[in-house]
Amino acid sequence: MNLPALPLDRFEVRLREVLRSRVEFIELIGEDLAAAGGKRVRPSLVYLALRALGAHQHPQEHDLAVAVELLHSASLLHDDLLDNADTRRGQVTAFRRFGNVVSVMSGDYMLSKVLVLLSAMPQCLTRAFGETAAAICEGEVLQFQVAAYSEYSDANYLEIIRGKTGVLIELAASAPALLLGSPPEQLQALRTYGLEYGLAFQMQDDLLDLASDEATLGKPIGGDLREGKATFPVLRLLDSRDAAEVREILERRAAQAGDVARVRVLAAEHDAFAATRAEIERRSRLAVQALSVLPPSPARERLEALATLEAQRVK
Repeated sequence: MNLPALPLDRFEVRLREVLRSRVEFIELIGEDLAAAGGKRVRPSLVYLALRALGAHQHPQEHDLAVAVELLHSASLLHDDLLDNADTRRGQVTAFRRFGNVVSVMSGDYMLSKVLVLLSAMPQCLTRAFGETAAAICEGEVLQFQVAAYSEYSDANYLEIIRGKTGVLIELAASAPALLLGSPPEQLQALRTYGLEYGLAFQMQDDLLDLASDEATLGKPIGGDLREGKATFPVLRLLDSRDAAEVREILERRAAQAGDVARVRVLAAEHDAFAATRAEIERRSRLAVQALSVLPPSPARERLEALATLEAQRVK
């Protein structure tokens, strides 16, 4: 049996409905978000998890998918400002177009809409969204703290990417179980799946930032090094005989010509890229294994495939 097409068209309609505002600048930012599209990974996870739990249609599924996407989008609006980013998905970032105040307040507007959507759902979802939002903030601040203090470690890195990506994908995968009141073992399975898949997802992003090329990635490589971020392959180099040189490059934010190229050479020499790919595959396997408590279904197979194929993503 083939899995029916996910109702992403209805999701897009509902997203636009929720983002409507009588204030033109907020309306324009909302329209940019809706028009930008993207892979819609998180809304897709909401629908897939519902189907895997046996709910082939739920009256609040679109609102739940929109709430997850809005939490993600609000964090991106704030991230772009913090990172001083010029573009997002090939478009000029909101704060470059409209200024800092408009961008930040539009992100806050999205968060307020999340609360409105959650008000009609089980209370446990409000807590889950609140805890996720707090973890996102902690991860973002920790990332700056680690770079400022040069506190590079595997533990800090995992905590950063948990907040940056893991907790939101965990929420997308597990929120349907909270909506349905599913058994605790199914809720935990989807939480584990989402977190491990999210960690693998971010590790792959971090790997591509250093191991890929600009033509494939669509942006300059080495961005993390220039921000003083020690990602998984770089952490492997900090445990190598060339640790002192790599630490110097990190601490000067790869400011000298050839810094990024040098780290790429060292990463290849020390098999840091291979070690990162192995860790991504391990996390993906953990995600797939967690789903074994759910009954077999096309939706579960699709969830498993998303995690399994993560290591093959090229951008």
